[in-house]
Amino acid sequence: MAWPEGTGVPKRRELLFGTRLVPCYSERPATIDAMFRDAVARRPDGEALVDGERRYSYAQLDALVTRAAAALMARGVAPGERMALVLSNRAEFLIALLAAARAGIVAVPISAREQRPGIVGILNDCGASILVHDAALADRMPATEEVPSLALRLSVGGAVEGCRPFEDLLESDAALPEKAEAQGEEDTTVILYTSGTTGKPKGALLAHVNIIHSAMHLEECWDYREGERAVLAVPASHVTGLVAVVMSMIRVAGCTVMMPAFDVADFLELASRERMTTTVLVPAMYNLCLLRADFSRYDLSSWRIGGFGGAPMPEATVEAMAERLPDLHLLNAYGSTECATIISVVPIGHTRACLDSVGMRVPCGDLRIIDEQGRECPPGVSGEVWIRGPMTIRGYWNRDDATRDSFVDGYWRSGDIGALDVQGYLRLYDRKNDVINRGGHKVYSVEVENLLVRHADVVEAAVVAHPDPVLGEKIHVFVISKSGSLTEEEVRDFCRANLADYKVPDYVTLLGDALPRNANGKVTKRVLRDRVTAA
Repeated sequence: MAWPEGTGVPKRRELLFGTRLVPCYSERPATIDAMFRDAVARRPDGEALVDGERRYSYAQLDALVTRAAAALMARGVAPGERMALVLSNRAEFLIALLAAARAGIVAVPISAREQRPGIVGILNDCGASILVHDAALADRMPATEEVPSLALRLSVGGAVEGCRPFEDLLESDAALPEKAEAQGEEDTTVILYTSGTTGKPKGALLAHVNIIHSAMHLEECWDYREGERAVLAVPASHVTGLVAVVMSMIRVAGCTVMMPAFDVADFLELASRERMTTTVLVPAMYNLCLLRADFSRYDLSSWRIGGFGGAPMPEATVEAMAERLPDLHLLNAYGSTECATIISVVPIGHTRACLDSVGMRVPCGDLRIIDEQGRECPPGVSGEVWIRGPMTIRGYWNRDDATRDSFVDGYWRSGDIGALDVQGYLRLYDRKNDVINRGGHKVYSVEVENLLVRHADVVEAAVVAHPDPVLGEKIHVFVISKSGSLTEEEVRDFCRANLADYKVPDYVTLLGDALPRNANGKVTKRVLRDRVTAA
């Protein structure tokens, strides 16, 4: 099904990456820098960035980006070199990112929560020549001999031995060369390393055309308008923060309001003070807002779009948010690093009608459901979700093997199991590797998880396979209780009343703390599986 008509955004089929004929926006900027320059020209005095007490107009941000880019080029940094950013949500992240785009340098954002071994591994894998990091994270940065490719280290927010202050770039009087090497829209501009929940992280090659189409998808699907204001409460180093928030704001000459770390009271106060119109959060953040805040204390009348993804949103949460903020549209989105964030989204006004869906494909996207024999599934039949479009990456950095395994005819094989209905709405059931085979019965862990979060005393739940010598696998659920008084039998009784008997958990573990998550905020089921096998 085509995206609901009425936006009038022109599209046409174009050949990308040499072999992919896909629908594209026919009128689009060629590069990230061109998109930023367009925003500067449209709203030079408009607010582009807020970081605490620091505020930058588009003209001011543009001047800083030019200085930083010129300083890097004056130091001999060549187009195509990699610059790693280990930075929290702060102004310098965006300045460095846009300076890299202007100089033709490839930015490699790394989570500020990543530990030293992971940072060393990524820096060596991508061959980074520049490292920009928070001074507070200096103890996690590699020694000189650990990453021989590093030629320049820059610290932000304090002096660090062996580093030059990032501020030096912003005070440089170097000028941009008159004839800089031109960037093409298919050139890589960002490398984002996948979270590595199932193995060694891979560097996804995000081209300008990928990021620009995702930003334009959000603009079209969520009716973004010039001058939107978004609070960045998720990490800027993750594809959601980087593209769904930061880049989509640049696309509409809007403002990104930096939030270093999520806290309910701080978030709502910031949203109120800065007249936030949109943001993207994970469902747990909305739940925490409902649990811990008195909404009447804040003026959130400007908040129009509330995106979410990565986990199901309990119906009770949707209803409670609607009661407190009747003008807010809560919109589910399904995305991935390999598709430069969004793949499918729920149209405005359709949330209640498709609570169990992650929406329909984005306007320039192509979704297929493929079975194990490589055949396309009819509506309602589940299989692996394959995705193609201008937002889908070319492949992985120096991983031809992984690229061959993950891409077929330009389609990215997501590893997610789902089905499309006759209207084109996508429903996800599980990760391909997370399907539990209980004595021949396939159990989608997400189905059990979706049910449990509807329980009044459940904050979150995660289901993994529990090895069994007779059935092969049994069902093991880990649950976080709101009250702390929930019992294992109450969990099973709730499941018995709502699920087939073979889907009822065999093992229930009640945790007193949050579920384990990786640096990008995803539940790391590998940790839970290890806990099961070690028991």
